This record gives sequence, structure tokens and C-alpha cells, in this order.
Amino acid sequence: MSAPPRASAPRLLGTTLAERHPGIAASAGVFAAALLAFLAIGAALPVLPGYVRGPLHSGDVAVGIVVGAFALTAVVCRPLAGRQADVRGRRAVLVAGALAMSVGGALYLVSTSVVTLVVARLVVGAGEGAVYTAGATWAVDLAPEDRRGLALGLFGLAVWGGLSLGPLAGELLRGSISYDAVWVITALLPLAGALLALRLPEPRGAEHIAGAPGPLAFFPRAAHRPGLALALANIGYAALAGFVILHLQARGIGGGASVFTAFAVAVFASRLVLSRVPDRAGARRTATAAGVLEALGLAVIAAAHSLAVALVGAVVVGVGFSMLFPSLALMVVGRVGDDRRGSALGAFTAFFDIGVGLGGPLAGLTAALAGYPAVFVLASFAAGCAVALAAAPGRRR
Repeated sequence: MSAPPRASAPRLLGTTLAERHPGIAASAGVFAAALLAFLAIGAALPVLPGYVRGPLHSGDVAVGIVVGAFALTAVVCRPLAGRQADVRGRRAVLVAGALAMSVGGALYLVSTSVVTLVVARLVVGAGEGAVYTAGATWAVDLAPEDRRGLALGLFGLAVWGGLSLGPLAGELLRGSISYDAVWVITALLPLAGALLALRLPEPRGAEHIAGAPGPLAFFPRAAHRPGLALALANIGYAALAGFVILHLQARGIGGGASVFTAFAVAVFASRLVLSRVPDRAGARRTATAAGVLEALGLAVIAAAHSLAVALVGAVVVGVGFSMLFPSLALMVVGRVGDDRRGSALGAFTAFFDIGVGLGGPLAGLTAALAGYPAVFVLASFAAGCAVALAAAPGRRR
């Protein structure tokens, strides 16, 4: 008699990454979908001012309105998107946000006036608020509890990657083809992100809520103090982006653009190298140390009388700024249940836009009244206030 057939060995060689490590594959998919969306945002950034002043024949005021309109709907839609992510699921909100961004890109293509371009920017801002909030929440859902800080840090790389590489692509397309080529890309990239997200599984840990929202559903208490700390820290970002070149020029120092580049590189590299620190050292301790680093680096830039000193200050600021967001976000996540995670992160990320939106005018007023060094002294003081907020103990769920 022939021997009975043996049980087949586990199929390993023929399995895909998604079959062997579904969580890793899903996380990579969420990252890729967000990256595609933020590449579209980055591609439009350097092109919009020239488009307003050129084909639309408008001035600097119109440029400011067009560029700033994006933040208006983004800051409003983040808490709304977070609530909907809790109610309807992360995938539905991310897909809806990416589709809205795609519609906004199509509106760029048909815009013939500043008014229609502002409408396009408002639509894109609403979509970005939904994509970021749902994507960050989804990334946390997919991560083990002891790696949520890592997940938030790595997801942030999708934002920085898109905003860093997108402008290069936008300028290349505008210079070699036309403005319309840029607008087509800003419509197609988010659409590709939406199609990718549709193929990803909804996280099993996300429990959706039924019923009407409570009074703090859109703005949970857990997001208040970490969010305010984030807004204060973002004054430093506004100071660097708007005034570091002017500050160094006033002191007879060239190369101010390289200082901001050093800051951006430090942010990106720190997210790669130090992403496990909030999980290992603790969110509150990491946020406190990160705020101290940002305050110190801004003070160094305020006192800098050489390019080398300014570069050192920018790197220190970059390291602190890089670690502040994921550690503060981790504090928020630790204070809410899974069924309120989207709402809490949506409210928290809205403070990012609030900080940048208020920080720019505040820095400009300070520069006009007290000079450029005072801008960085003020930003350093604001980062110190963020340290005080981050260091105060809070309630965990």
C-alpha cells in the first residue's frame, strides 16, 4: 500500500508580503496614499505665485490670499474629519479627502480668475485635512501599542517627503511643459492615492461610534494642552520660514537659504533615526526635551553672527521640532479610547495650522517693532511655553 499523503508544508515562498505581514503592508499602503496626496500639494506650492502674477495678472495681495486660503478649510476640516473617521471608518474619510484634493487639482486646471483659484485652494485644503487626520489615525490603529510613536513619526515622513519632493516636480513640469501639466499632476496623484486606499483593509481595532456626537466630540479635552503646545512651537517654524534669510542679511551674512535647508534636513533625518524615542523614553519626557532643544536652537539663531553658528542653531531646532509633533500626538492618543482617536488627532492637528497661521503675522509684527533678532527671541520664548505645557502631567485613560 502506498503511504498516506503527508500534510503540505506551509506555503512561504509563494506568499506575498501582504499575506505574511498584513499590518506592515497596510501601513505601507497608508503611507504611500498620503505621500501621493502631499506630493500634489507640494507640486502646486512654488507654481501658484507665478501663476497668479502671470496668467491671472494679479498682484502680491492676491498671491497671499490664494496661498493662505488652503489653511482656512484645512484647520476647520481636521476635527470634522477626525469625528467622521471614528464614525464611518478611516478608509472612507481618507478616500473622500483624496478625492476632494483631486477635484481641487481639476479646478486649478479650469481656473481663469483669482476667485476660482481660491475656491480650488479651499477644496484642496478640506481634502488635505481629511487625508492627514484619517491617515495618521489609521497609522496608529495599525501599530502595536509600544510602537505608536514610531508610526506617527514615520507617517509624518509622508508629509515632509511630499512637501520636499513635490516642489521639485512642480517646477520641473512648469518649466519644461506648462502650468496645465502641474495642475494635471495635482489632480492625478491624489486620485491614485484614493484608489490605493480603497484596496487597504479597514483596521480591525477601530470601533465606530453610533449616535449623535457629544459636546466635545469634535474638540476633545485630551487635545487641548498638547495642541496648544504644538501651536506655540510652530511659531518657531514660522519665524524660520519667513525671517531667517532677512535676519542673516541684516547682519551681513549670506547663505540664509542654506540655514532653512539644514533645518529641513534635520527634521527629516531625525524622523528616520529617532522615531522610536517617544515609545521608549515616554511621550511627555520626549516632548519636554524636544521643546527645550527648539527653544535653545532658536536662541542660538537670534544671537548668531556667522553662518556656521546659524546652521548649528537650525539643526538643533530641526531635531527638536521633528520629535515634538509625534511625542505630543502620542500624549493625545494615550488620553483617549480607540473610539475617540480620530476626533482627538483631528483636533490636535488643527493646532498645527493655527500655530503657523498666527505665528507668521506675529513674527512680522515683532520684526517691524523690534527687529529680526527679536523674532527668534519671541519664538524661543514660545517654545519654552510649549515645554511648560508638555512637562505638566496629564490624565491617561
